[in-house]
Amino acid sequence: QLQASGGGLVQAGGSLTLSCAATGGSVRRYTIGWFRQAPGKEREFVGAFGWSGNTKIVDSVKGRFAISRDNAKNTVKLQMNSLKPDDTAVYYCAATTMVWGQVTQETAYYYWGQGTKVTVSS
Repeated sequence: QLQASGGGLVQAGGSLTLSCAATGGSVRRYTIGWFRQAPGKEREFVGAFGWSGNTKIVDSVKGRFAISRDNAKNTVKLQMNSLKPDDTAVYYCAATTMVWGQVTQETAYYYWGQGTKVTVSS
């Protein structure tokens, strides 16, 4: 089971750190992906931390967002800096054991957290 947390309201230029906590299993066994869905838009891939340590961040947030894993806390974090109003969305974390090449595809993920809302004001 996955639980995403850390969302909230922040001004443009601010930072937030989202956490994806796993219960009932180790995050080290899975690739954990972050997706987001803005109002009126389709859900899109943001980044992923692979079970082997690979990481991937979508180009649109590269340089502002970073993804990391905390084995002791069994969480994967999405550090978001220099936030923009366009980053406003519900952010979801998900888990998969599929091959790394499919990491950007939401259909590759088996388990999903409930989502955490991020609102960036201008």
